Amino acid sequence: MGLLASCFTNHIVYGENQSPMGQSHLLKMQAFKASLVRHDSAPSPSPSNTSPSPQPQEGDGSTSTRVYHVTSYGADPTGKTDSTDAIIAAMSAAFEGPKQGFLMEGIANLGGARIDLQGGHYLVSRPLRFPATGAGNVVIHGGTLRASDDFPTGGYLIDLSSSSSTNKSPQNNKTTVDAQLSSSSYNYEYITLKDLMLDSNYRGGAISVINSLRTSIDNCYITHFTTTGIQVQQGHETYIRNSFLGQHITAGGDPGERNFSGTAIVLAGNDNAVTDVVIFSAAVGIMVSGQANTLSGVHCYNKATGFGGTGIYLKLPGLTQTRIVNCYLDYTGIVAEDPVQLLISNSFFLGDAYVVLKSVNGVANGVNIVDNMFSGSGKGVEIVQLDQSKGPFKDIDQVVVDRNNVKGMKLRATVAKGAAQGNGTSWTVDFNGVLLFPNLIRDVQYSLSTNGGGFPNHVLRNSSANRVVIESNVAVPGSVSITVNQGVAIHEAS
Repeated sequence: MGLLASCFTNHIVYGENQSPMGQSHLLKMQAFKASLVRHDSAPSPSPSNTSPSPQPQEGDGSTSTRVYHVTSYGADPTGKTDSTDAIIAAMSAAFEGPKQGFLMEGIANLGGARIDLQGGHYLVSRPLRFPATGAGNVVIHGGTLRASDDFPTGGYLIDLSSSSSTNKSPQNNKTTVDAQLSSSSYNYEYITLKDLMLDSNYRGGAISVINSLRTSIDNCYITHFTTTGIQVQQGHETYIRNSFLGQHITAGGDPGERNFSGTAIVLAGNDNAVTDVVIFSAAVGIMVSGQANTLSGVHCYNKATGFGGTGIYLKLPGLTQTRIVNCYLDYTGIVAEDPVQLLISNSFFLGDAYVVLKSVNGVANGVNIVDNMFSGSGKGVEIVQLDQSKGPFKDIDQVVVDRNNVKGMKLRATVAKGAAQGNGTSWTVDFNGVLLFPNLIRDVQYSLSTNGGGFPNHVLRNSSANRVVIESNVAVPGSVSITVNQGVAIHEAS
């Protein structure tokens, strides 16, 4: 447009002394130039002399652009005055705009309407709640929202919920998969929040997504929350990616880091994903209480483990169905209650960070903790630990802790190999220094080699208390090689 305008200017200068026919041509060119200038290209008036415009030309739904600039509704991009009503007015206008059919049944398609924060810094005194349910295909992007000093402490800066939403506690989420897949249970679909900085000002949380479908939170910086940075409750397929979350803005070494109180992300729904996200300050990095969620490329370095917190907490005993892959647990650990179908793989644990399997009803089934790296300080911290304060694990099946490489920490595994040599009738190998579960060996394989004159009869005599005893009927000089496995139950053939 700049080049085209320059061309018009040159034509105008050249044509000012031309014939009347040339002047007529000039007027037509000037009119054409004016038609190409954006309505909102002129600088916005200052907030002090701007009154809210309920239907600005560029966002009133009568044009095809469907871009709703919040300053056109009276928002103050300097952050000096409250912009709550103005931003809600822009959101309302977007939802009242033209529809293009439906997404899920009952979810109107708003055609990609964009609520543009225009790179401003806006003060917000109450949650920005979407004005209506049953709509989707909307984007909010490009600016900073900061909670005012009187913002409600239990609120969220952006609230994707409705008055009819069921506010269940994330720790007691009992919604069934069938109910979540019912279109009538969704408030919104395909809402995108991107390129935002959300400052909760130690007054509450940043984003709440309740009963929504296919929500995207991308490239957001969320800080100063005291409750939850991002809450996902019920709904389906919320994707959080390329974002940074921290209660305190720090890169480590800040004395205030010990004053954690918030949780960065809560996933209390199914089929969500957190990808390439950094959590640098929180009491709990990610709290998961819904099934079939994926965490990938997550870097937790809130150092909460050293101060009594947790990096990732899986609070859904009995049906975990969580995959944690390619993550970086940096001075933070993972806790899983009664894990059933849990994968922790290809991740790096630094600073004595470890995994805890916590017994609630004593169940551990279908757990794979494999191919990870653990690095510690040489204090003998175990890479995988059991919390059996509420009772021992007694239902253990298909648990594999293996192929992890360890430096400066104590190896724990469910598969181990050992050897013993001697001249006699008995060989004993003690696996307590390696095996994860106490007094549990499900499978033993061994071989006996001897360089004596004959080959004796031999047998597995005992495998209790994680000690394996092999005996022969005659004394011979020999060596025994033994492999044991804790995690696979021996089922009787039907």
